[in-house]
Amino acid sequence: MGASDYMKTILYQLRWALPLWTVIFITGWLPDNKISLKVRGKLASFFIKNCGKNFLMGRDVTLLNTNNLTIGDNVYIAKGCWINAMGGLKIENEVIVAPYVVISTLQHVYQDYSVRFGGSIAAPVRIGRGTWLAAHVSVKCGVSIGKGNLIAANAFVANDTEDHAVMGGVPAKKISDVKNQKADFYNRSEFEKSN
Repeated sequence: MGASDYMKTILYQLRWALPLWTVIFITGWLPDNKISLKVRGKLASFFIKNCGKNFLMGRDVTLLNTNNLTIGDNVYIAKGCWINAMGGLKIENEVIVAPYVVISTLQHVYQDYSVRFGGSIAAPVRIGRGTWLAAHVSVKCGVSIGKGNLIAANAFVANDTEDHAVMGGVPAKKISDVKNQKADFYNRSEFEKSN
């Protein structure tokens, strides 16, 4: 690593990583409610390459390489997610990322049948508009998830998906098509009024 590489690393840390870590650290004690999700998302948005309006972010989220991260409007990333955008990550509008989802744009490779010093490969990931990644989903580098998908809890998405698909399993396979439904309520107060 040359002197210019060290300087790039220091500049990256000062512009992106350390300020975002500070935001996450300072807001980590706040409960995940409507106000703190907005505050945390707004503060974090300054340290994301492109971030749309109304970004909501839960506690204990790890965002790495945010200089390669694009987030659309009305995106929610829940508690405990781990997201590495080094290879390029685009999360389109109205995506919901449930707790403990892992999205990596990197993958380790083997050298001499050992992963320890094998290095990595990188490939971009895209999450299509209106998609819901349920709890504990993992998304492999190089994957493009279609619009309006439901990726079932604990699934591993290893291949591209079509639009409006319900996907589940390891590796994720299509289960059915997403179907629109009429909602009974849209927020807590509407729910409480109906009961």
